[in-house]
Amino acid sequence: MMADQTKPNNAHVEQRLREEPTIWFTTVRADGRPHTVPVWFLWDGETFLIFSKPGDLKIRNVQRNPHITLALDGTKQGMDVVIVEGEAELLSEPSRNLMGPAHGEKYASLMKVMGADPERIAEDFSQPIRIKPTKFLSWGG
Repeated sequence: MMADQTKPNNAHVEQRLREEPTIWFTTVRADGRPHTVPVWFLWDGETFLIFSKPGDLKIRNVQRNPHITLALDGTKQGMDVVIVEGEAELLSEPSRNLMGPAHGEKYASLMKVMGADPERIAEDFSQPIRIKPTKFLSWGG
């Protein structure tokens, strides 16, 4: 039986997805070139939630092409790599309804450094993106 590649393949990967503060989000520009940016994210065990400023390039890219890639930083030696392929969906529900306590808890220290609070983050990053994984790749962890 082949492993389900739409799910993380071990507890270490699952832990990194829940605890890492940023993930690299790659979308495809209109001319076919990749566009990669670091983003905050939530992983609920099934899907990812990312919050963006409306009108950002990543939003326009997802509107044209929902196929994306996510990647967690590896070690300096190129190990502990996690890559996720998936399909992105722009949600109409307001970010503040989706962020919930998990987002505030995960990013409290980073928001403090930025001089921001959950309400301001939800207002500034008001376009939620849900990502359904289609394939997980990981090694070295």
